[in-house]
Parts: sequence; structure tokens; C-alpha cells
Amino acid sequence: MPSWVRQSGVIPMRAGEVCLVTSSSGKRWVLPKGLIDAGKTAGEAALQEAWEEAGLVGILHTEPVGSYVYEKYNRTHHVTLFLMTVTEACDNWPERRVRRREWLRPEQACLRIEEPGLQEILLNISQQWPVAALH
Repeated sequence: MPSWVRQSGVIPMRAGEVCLVTSSSGKRWVLPKGLIDAGKTAGEAALQEAWEEAGLVGILHTEPVGSYVYEKYNRTHHVTLFLMTVTEACDNWPERRVRRREWLRPEQACLRIEEPGLQEILLNISQQWPVAALH
């Protein structure tokens, strides 16, 4: 068993804003992410997490925009992130009873996120992609 856990997630963007969700405990703001199940690509897993955790449907950019690591349960988690252009935000989704979502400018989202590596990726995205391209 590897000492690290492979995950993927999305940076859901719509009209120049990013969607954050609360962690399952409700104590922190995070991006939709989760384990990459056997037989799925990182991109497929990222789209599934966007739906399950935030009720978001969209178009995933083919190449990852970055990755970051964090520690949980004495294991290192490696998260590959994809940019997703959100086409639909549904009112009903699988984890709606345990998570809240909020749309923020990337700079505002960085103030709520604890992982430094993730903050850096969000800031880079807000500088690299013009707001018009995220509509």
C-alpha cells in the first residue's frame, strides 16, 4: 500500500468566480475533490466529485492546472486539480445536506482556503485566465 493517497478535484469556475464547498464536517472551505476510484481517470473522478459534493455539472479542461499535497490521517494526499467551466449548478445533489457551496472571486476564495499549495494555484489561475474566458 503506498504511503500517499491519490485524489483529483476541480476548480469550478463560472463568470469569473470559483465555487467553494464546506468540508464534510462543515468547519472548512474546500474545493470538490476525492479519491480516484479504480477504472476511472483523474478527470472522470474530478467531474464525479463536482457533482456529488457541489451539484455542479460542466466542461472539464483536459490538462490539469496544478496539484498540491496535504496531510490527513498520517498519510500524504496528492491532489491533481482540473479547471471546470460550470454549465449547471443544481439545487439537488448527493451531499447537499452536509455541504454548503458559495461562489467567490478567486482572491476571496484564497482567504477561506487553508492549504497554501491550493491558494497558490487559485491565485495563478485568476492571473492566467482572463475573466472573459471563464464565462
